[in-house]
Amino acid sequence: MLETVDLSAKDMDKGEYKTVRRELTDRLVVLQQQARSQGIGLVVLFEGWNGAGKGSRISDLMYNLDARATSVHVTEDADAESLSHFAGLRYGVDGMHPVMEQFWRALGERGTITFYDRGWYTAAVQQMLFEESREAIAAFGEEAPKDEAEPVRRAVEASRGERRIDTLRRSLAAAADFERQLTDDGYVVVKFFVHISQEAQRRRLRKLHDDPATRWRAPKSRLRQVDEYAETYRLFDNLLEGSDFSYAPWHLVAGEDKRRANVQVAQTLVDALERALAAGQDKATAEAAARAEANSAAACEAAPEDVPRQQGTREAAEAQARAQAVRAPSASRFKIVEGHPTVDGIVHTSSADPMDEAEYREQLKRQQKRLGKLEMEMYRARIPLILMYEGWDAAGKGGNIKRVAQALDARAYTIFPSPAPTKPELMHPFLWRYWTRLPKAGHVGIYDRSWYGRVLVERVEGFASPAEWARAYDEINEFEQELVRWGAILLKFWVDVSPDEQLARFKARAADPAKQWKITDEDWRNRDKYPQYKAAVDDMFRLTSTPFAPWIVLESDDKRHARVKALKIINDALEARLRD
Repeated sequence: MLETVDLSAKDMDKGEYKTVRRELTDRLVVLQQQARSQGIGLVVLFEGWNGAGKGSRISDLMYNLDARATSVHVTEDADAESLSHFAGLRYGVDGMHPVMEQFWRALGERGTITFYDRGWYTAAVQQMLFEESREAIAAFGEEAPKDEAEPVRRAVEASRGERRIDTLRRSLAAAADFERQLTDDGYVVVKFFVHISQEAQRRRLRKLHDDPATRWRAPKSRLRQVDEYAETYRLFDNLLEGSDFSYAPWHLVAGEDKRRANVQVAQTLVDALERALAAGQDKATAEAAARAEANSAAACEAAPEDVPRQQGTREAAEAQARAQAVRAPSASRFKIVEGHPTVDGIVHTSSADPMDEAEYREQLKRQQKRLGKLEMEMYRARIPLILMYEGWDAAGKGGNIKRVAQALDARAYTIFPSPAPTKPELMHPFLWRYWTRLPKAGHVGIYDRSWYGRVLVERVEGFASPAEWARAYDEINEFEQELVRWGAILLKFWVDVSPDEQLARFKARAADPAKQWKITDEDWRNRDKYPQYKAAVDDMFRLTSTPFAPWIVLESDDKRHARVKALKIINDALEARLRD
């Protein structure tokens, strides 16, 4: 692709530039306010050569835009030395957070503009170079050159025909997922690659290096990278070809003339916003968003006090369940494990022979003690542990979580509940609030309900449109795949309780003053909607039971059995990773 960029074009006349730039800037300022009022987010990524002027292009735009609705994220260079000593590497963990976490965290709300000064493609290149550097050091042993650039240079030479293709493919897949999820959610993604010649790069970096005030921007290691221009050109070209998506195409910018570059960038952004504004918002999405916002501001309407509902309610619920099931995808693009759970297939065998108190106390104590020891090893090894709980109301999720947390150092875990989203959360893609609530490597994140709310409560209650929740199954699979690729141990628990046992627990809670706070009108309403939720749960099992993140059922008619089972599964998973 880079060969299509004309680096020999004559510099733009200064007078012409001022006139054209003023017109485009004025138009862009107006479009920014229109996009803000209509909830259209703009994500602008600048990639390119060191010294190409990416930061200057962003600064020229920021000077005129509304700063209240504009933000800039700068992707820092990876610290290869620190990463090489990272304790989690031997266990497959490649950092304190997943690579994509920083980009999700920096994402502004719909209606704002987020500039990324380098981004997920820079991160991909750095990861590839780091892996090649590790290979070179392993190959050359103690004789590896001490020069920080030499291992990379020799690794590049050794692997010229094969550029860590697996890493490249994973990075491109993560980029495709991220960009597609943003565009599906109402964002416009505009990607610029600023291209310059080798001589221009050498000249600009040398100028920065020779000035003591700017030398930090062009250290010697960066100057030496100019000699790798031809190989880096090939790498960039492959990345561009592989990530030129229809929903987020690349715009190649000749960076030799900053005036011409500024005009091209501004014109591209104007065109992108005008197209988005002309397209408007999908009606079903807008209606679902309005319902979700009303739900976030206040509780649902109070349910009638009579537990038995008026005649016809069950028939209506079953009709709605069938209608929603038809809208669910017929299959996932991810591999699904054979024998995945189904609601009707769950059998509560332990309820016929419940665990007695003495046995429960003995097993609970043994498994908690085991978890406490494993957690210390996990922390030192920097392995992240993610425990996710979904299940029926009154199934015992809270009690199960409590027994797990009881075994952990209070400083090492965080429990993340999933109440109705706040307004800022609603102004982001639904996964944003989970990307920004991940545990650091070596810590434990426990989710009391989770990202599956999109395909459960939001599907049933209409807080997401059919198109939104239908595509969410694979968006969730993509999210979980990134967590596992990062190196996390991800365990997904479905805490199940039979309808009869659930009703008994509801009544017991209502009769006990100390537990009445646990039972609400919403719980009774959800029970009335059992057919819709059953269909939603079955679709969830069918479409998200992947080999890397399968569902684990905790049969919780006997809570004691479920608690011990969860602890044992967690311990076995930790031990398997630590002893591998």
